[in-house]
Amino acid sequence: MEYGLVALWLVMYLAVGLAALPLSGALFSRFHDGGAAFAIPVGLATVAVVGYLVGQVAFGWPALLVALAVLVLASAFLRDYAEVDERAFAEAAAVFAVAFCFVVAIRSVSPAIAPLPLSTGEKFLDFGLLRTLLQAGALPPEDMWFAGESVRYYYGGHMLAALLTLFTGTAPRFAYNLALAGFYASLVTGAYGLAGAIAANHDAPRRLAAGLGAFFVGVAGNLETTGRMLVWLLPDSAVVAATDIAADSDLLSWTPGDFSYWNSSRVIDGTINEFPLFAWLNGDLHAHMMSTPFLLLVVALCYSYWRTPETERTRRRLRLAAVVPVAGLLAIVNTWSFPTAGGLVLLTVAFAPADPATLLPSPVAARLPTRSGLAEEFRRDGLALAVAVVALLLAGLLVLPFWLGSASSRGVGLFPPRSGLGPLLLVHGGFLLVFAPYLAGRLSKPFEVLPTDRTVAVVVGAALLALGAWLAGFAALALFGPLLAVAWLLLRRRADVGFETLLMLAGFGLVLIVEFAHVVEPQYQGSNLERLNTVFKTYMQVWVLWGPAAGVALARLLDPTEALPSVDSSAWRTAGVAVACVVLLTTGLYAGFAVPAHFEGEPVGAESPTLDGTAYTHAVFPEEAEAIAWLDAREGQPTIVTAAPGGYWWRPEEGDGASAPASLTGNPTVLGWFHEEQYRGEAAYEKRLGDVTTIYEGSTDEQTELLDRYEVEYVYVGPAERARYDVTIEEHPALEVAFQRGDVVVYEVRR
Repeated sequence: MEYGLVALWLVMYLAVGLAALPLSGALFSRFHDGGAAFAIPVGLATVAVVGYLVGQVAFGWPALLVALAVLVLASAFLRDYAEVDERAFAEAAAVFAVAFCFVVAIRSVSPAIAPLPLSTGEKFLDFGLLRTLLQAGALPPEDMWFAGESVRYYYGGHMLAALLTLFTGTAPRFAYNLALAGFYASLVTGAYGLAGAIAANHDAPRRLAAGLGAFFVGVAGNLETTGRMLVWLLPDSAVVAATDIAADSDLLSWTPGDFSYWNSSRVIDGTINEFPLFAWLNGDLHAHMMSTPFLLLVVALCYSYWRTPETERTRRRLRLAAVVPVAGLLAIVNTWSFPTAGGLVLLTVAFAPADPATLLPSPVAARLPTRSGLAEEFRRDGLALAVAVVALLLAGLLVLPFWLGSASSRGVGLFPPRSGLGPLLLVHGGFLLVFAPYLAGRLSKPFEVLPTDRTVAVVVGAALLALGAWLAGFAALALFGPLLAVAWLLLRRRADVGFETLLMLAGFGLVLIVEFAHVVEPQYQGSNLERLNTVFKTYMQVWVLWGPAAGVALARLLDPTEALPSVDSSAWRTAGVAVACVVLLTTGLYAGFAVPAHFEGEPVGAESPTLDGTAYTHAVFPEEAEAIAWLDAREGQPTIVTAAPGGYWWRPEEGDGASAPASLTGNPTVLGWFHEEQYRGEAAYEKRLGDVTTIYEGSTDEQTELLDRYEVEYVYVGPAERARYDVTIEEHPALEVAFQRGDVVVYEVRR
């Protein structure tokens, strides 16, 4: 185990947080901890944004040094204007360290950066991006799977990981797993700080809410495992009914011994339903994971605006201005989160205590007519929409090079296959167990929200909405529509609710949006998978928004001072404890199974725990491992050619090489994984696919023309190439053996 590297990276993260503490304090001056919990995300965001902008001219050390200088100078300038709470930072640092070490431990027994059959997911994509970025002289980097062209994937998180790798002088095979742990720890610490800040404003138990917020974001799972356990415990007569509700015939035969961490990510048919713990157990260094701390940073900035009094116009404008670079960062880290940032700004400005008009110059605001009722609602919402649009436009302009280099022709489709009630409850039921009683309790307070007759009208209307949606086959609308309406109403009436309810509202909206619209992806069009990625990328964001909200809501349900006037405080607390026990047990059961099961394995290719993500290659693919190491030692980024297309399997005997020589070195291959069809279009993809076949199987003249066209320097001929092609390239007169181990030969193209 590389304990020295673990300590180095932990110290590095904490040092970045300390450097950013004054800047964070200025942004979150009204938080109970002075923004200490967000110091590390603020520091990382600053390094990433500045590094990206400087990287357009010179990436690597120039970008890193300028980014660090900007961070230090900004904090030094603000130190006299911001209160720095060292004790609060120590508390946040402790949370960060625990979360960081938790993922380090997880990765140490399963560190492999590999495709199937050794691992799952897209680790080769993530590691390939990290490697090509580390060799890039400027941004965007060259695509390791499409030689000669720039990356068209959102690579901002990998860029930040590359800068941190450079900063610590760590070999990429270790840095991958250490960066993964840092993103998780930043997320959990942010959830801890945000939930605590919201609870403190309610005079609710702060540390309880903070701890619960961290639990819901970083440890809790959906109810799929709980559902299987309940069915296993049910008498036989009830099993068939439960199976019908969940639409899962496997429930009939499942036992605890059959547990797999994977099943909880595939609950709703045709979609992916990941949550943070699953994602980090799976171990991809993927965009939807690396964006989560920065999504929470946007949330925190919105809450900072919420807390700033209406009279402090300049401070509120600055809070919103700070959202712009973070939203821009989200665009390049995980573009799916970019519109969510705009939606959060819209909801915050619309529902915050301060009038949105006060964001305008005083002469302009004075000319706006004073309205009441529904007209006032439209006025506030219209102004909020304008602010959100401006924020997104500015954020988009900040990262304009990214948009220009990653144009997509994908459109928006309507009315995709819908989710069933049972799967929806399994995925979201843990949060609903908290949100439903919380919102119901606030709505039931007599005369505080609405007169009694209007309260009845709202309840009846919500019930009719649910019934109508259910009859029409829209289970999600029946389930979340009434909750969305109640949350909206409570926020507008300021009925003893706060920012936690806005986060609930945002999540309800996102869950409903993906039931009616999806991003069209040609490879899935016309199948039940057509909204696979839309639900996948959206549900992770919903989880991150709902985690802190659930922490605050559950803490308030446990607080006897929050009891309704008609309920005895002890009875309130008893009910709250009952709800908490059920929620914590049902959402924590997944971790109770998955984490111990994870530690039952041993790292492939190592005798003890390690963070070496490529150690397995020497044990499983020894000859290829040596050839790949030789290629990795070449100067620069020489173009190579390997079997194409690569994919989720590395099975050389079946012709599946997973583009390993490119993925593990960052050296570009003519064509890598089949993902390039999504990025480049069918015509460009098929052209290269045919060209790779010709390079391996064609005539000498054809091969010469293609080797020159793609400026190929090395031709890789391993077991996958021999299994896939009738290889003739070895007879080419311009090729000479540069490296050979067994059946693996690397040829150099002489020119």
